[in-house]
Amino acid sequence: MQKYYTSLGLMSGTSGDGVDASIINSNGIDQFEVIKDKYYEYDTTIYSGIHSLKKKIHSLSDINKYLKESKEIERKITLFHAKIIKDLSFEKRKNGLVGFHGQTVYHNSEEKVSIQLGDGQLLNQLTKNKIIYNFRKNDLLNGGEGAPLSPLFHQLIATQQNVNLPTCFLNIGGISNITIIKKPVGSMEIYSKDIGPGNCLIDEWVRNNCNKKFDNDGKLAAYGKINEIILEQAQELYINRKNKEKLSFDTGDFDISFSRGLTLEDGAATLTELTANIISEALSLILKKETSIKDILICGGGRKNKLLMKKISKYLTSKVQLKLIDDIGVDGDFVESQAFAFLAIRSIKKLHISFPNTTNCKVSCSGGELIDN
Repeated sequence: MQKYYTSLGLMSGTSGDGVDASIINSNGIDQFEVIKDKYYEYDTTIYSGIHSLKKKIHSLSDINKYLKESKEIERKITLFHAKIIKDLSFEKRKNGLVGFHGQTVYHNSEEKVSIQLGDGQLLNQLTKNKIIYNFRKNDLLNGGEGAPLSPLFHQLIATQQNVNLPTCFLNIGGISNITIIKKPVGSMEIYSKDIGPGNCLIDEWVRNNCNKKFDNDGKLAAYGKINEIILEQAQELYINRKNKEKLSFDTGDFDISFSRGLTLEDGAATLTELTANIISEALSLILKKETSIKDILICGGGRKNKLLMKKISKYLTSKVQLKLIDDIGVDGDFVESQAFAFLAIRSIKKLHISFPNTTNCKVSCSGGELIDN
């Protein structure tokens, strides 16, 4: 009989605006049940600290340069996560696990580095829970890209929700990534990769030019006018930088300097157009090969940007239907946090969490470090 665990997944994405928390019950293989989902918004100090630090770290050498600042923010982030655990009454949970992703501030698979701020030892001391963290390290050491790590959970969702296969998951977070699922749980016929920017360009533009954190529903972009000259330059810049096949990206792989001088609305419109073009082009290329896929299930915050979604659908060259994952009974805001709760269970059971066809690692490998003092 498979052992079941109650696991809390804590996920803060590249938007750095808060923490998605999900409690699930699962055997870490072919069954899971969602017990609770809840979002916790970062306070202004943590939010601004994260984005200030991310602007400063562009290389491995910058990490040591801003080590003191990183440690200060990391402590605040860890304390914030401890409060979440207490709020959810998960503190000192018997046989409970915490999948603690932390806040990514730098990711470079070529350097074998992926840094998520979050002190697993401190979180364990504060809450007396078993903490699983540092999920990406082992994959990187085994030649992988360190991401994406959610494909196996996407396959479980598709299996449990009786989704017609093959299908494609499109997660639009700060970065956009896809998972192709050909067969249900028990088969490793899944494939995944990052395909480019998601919300990161639009969010950064909005943060830099007004007091908002993101373009709600794409309303700013809807009022703006696309600057065709800048759009063409940005597309050329993106194509030139994409001279090497990558399975994972960091928000630092992209910049918005080409938009300098545009109005708030015109910049949002131009960056939304660029993002939609990149996503739709990448999807179209994939779907040319995977002709039997009829539906694309969309999760992540970007699915709420109505203008972005409309443009992606418009520019797709393949006849597929874009569906919100919410339409099949799954809350699209919490797929990633549920995934890391699931991965924590697989980690403690010494099961693989990444595979050559999901992260490009040389061999399938387990991941995550356990803190249980």
